[in-house]
Amino acid sequence: MQIQNAQKAVDDWIKEHGVRYFNELTNMAQLTEEVGEVARIIARRYGEQSEKESDKDKDLGEELADVLFVVLCLANQTGVDLQQAFDKKLDLKTKRDHDRHHNNEKLK
Repeated sequence: MQIQNAQKAVDDWIKEHGVRYFNELTNMAQLTEEVGEVARIIARRYGEQSEKESDKDKDLGEELADVLFVVLCLANQTGVDLQQAFDKKLDLKTKRDHDRHHNNEKLK
């Protein structure tokens, strides 16, 4: 799915099921909460913290999708074309970082 299609799908969902977008500050708080849930899974499943029994059935993909959903909401309500922004960022990173990463001794 193109990012533009994802933005439209979220917008359509909000209009059909969500009544309206939460305001930007509420969505920012929501994004922080969702990122925290991803961090909790990563820290416990892949890091050094022990995983609680109640966390073992948490789905990392579902939590990452929650993050993406809120990011798409924020993009929609602030008029950001994420496809254009992502393509621009990927091009910039490609030009800037290609040699840098290949020359990084820590990555070899």
